[in-house]
Amino acid sequence: MAAAAKLMTKTQLAGHLAEKFGMSKKAANEILDELAQVAVTQTKKAGAFTIPGIGKLVKAKRNARKGRNPKTGAEIKIPAKTVVKFRVAKACKESIVPPKK
Repeated sequence: MAAAAKLMTKTQLAGHLAEKFGMSKKAANEILDELAQVAVTQTKKAGAFTIPGIGKLVKAKRNARKGRNPKTGAEIKIPAKTVVKFRVAKACKESIVPPKK
């Protein structure tokens, strides 16, 4: 089995953006930080934030439900909570994993 490709770090991404758009790495880092901050703020406030061409951050409510303790098998109550989900854009998903024909 082939070794998995290394994931790009934030520093590497900032370096790539800086080179691609002719800006400093510091400016590219500030753009990435601002994008992350706007995404968090908008998701908190509006319940969703879309990154065009990539996907959408969505705040969702999860209802209370019953579950089982896997060790003892005893039934437990799982309380309701709010979670954050990421929905990948269709175009992004299809370019990474082409649909079966």
